[in-house]
Amino acid sequence: MEYAFSKYHGLGNDFIFMEDFGGKLLPEGEELARLLCHRHFGIGADGLVLITKEAGLFTMRIFNADGSEAEMCGNAVRCMAHYLLDQALAEGPALRIGTLAGVKEIVASGGLYRVDMGEPDLEGPLSLAASGREWICHPVSMGNPHAVVFVDDVDEVNLAMWGPTLENHPVWPQKANIEFVQVVSANRLKVRVWERGAGPTLACGTGACAAAVVSIREGFVQSPVEVVLPGGELTIEWSAGNHVSMSGPATKVFAGRIDLEALKGGR
Repeated sequence: MEYAFSKYHGLGNDFIFMEDFGGKLLPEGEELARLLCHRHFGIGADGLVLITKEAGLFTMRIFNADGSEAEMCGNAVRCMAHYLLDQALAEGPALRIGTLAGVKEIVASGGLYRVDMGEPDLEGPLSLAASGREWICHPVSMGNPHAVVFVDDVDEVNLAMWGPTLENHPVWPQKANIEFVQVVSANRLKVRVWERGAGPTLACGTGACAAAVVSIREGFVQSPVEVVLPGGELTIEWSAGNHVSMSGPATKVFAGRIDLEALKGGR
């Protein structure tokens, strides 16, 4: 049986969207994500989003390319807002989307999507030993776990080595997204992200929020903060005690149909 899908990206962080209002695909989410997200044998993406409908609310269930389910994804929720408007499933400019990290409110305006990301859960810095080196990591949750690491030059970081090393450190029971952050100016950060379950991505919305709020708390920058990622820029606004706001684009790439049984048979 063929299923319709659409592919979107937020600053190059790309996702496959499939409607699953009856909940038929959700039990297979882990397997489908590994198959569909494969860059050579599937459609190719950083994650699979199954759009469910719970108590009348469209809900984002997102699975990373390795099959693990994430609680929240800032780029994906912007793309889902774009999808719902494209398909006339919702009316703008204000939308509400359910996630495992709670309901997110999004406002579409001028080709950008502004997301209320909720309040961050900040902890004090940790000194972690990994592969013979000490790292100062700043834990923060944006509904999913992050660790912010400040460096002098993000381009000099061996992301393929240190990303998975810190992601899988025993201090994070559910693993963590790792943000390597370079302070450029009082309102600008340069960030490279190693995403839990996906590896290096061109952008990470929750990671940009994590990097910004820790940088603001440490006094390195002031809100609003322009976060420069390999795929483009996001604007993050936050002051202590308030919700984090993230603004950025979402882009449709293409749509099609795929035979899931044939895909499974080609493993």
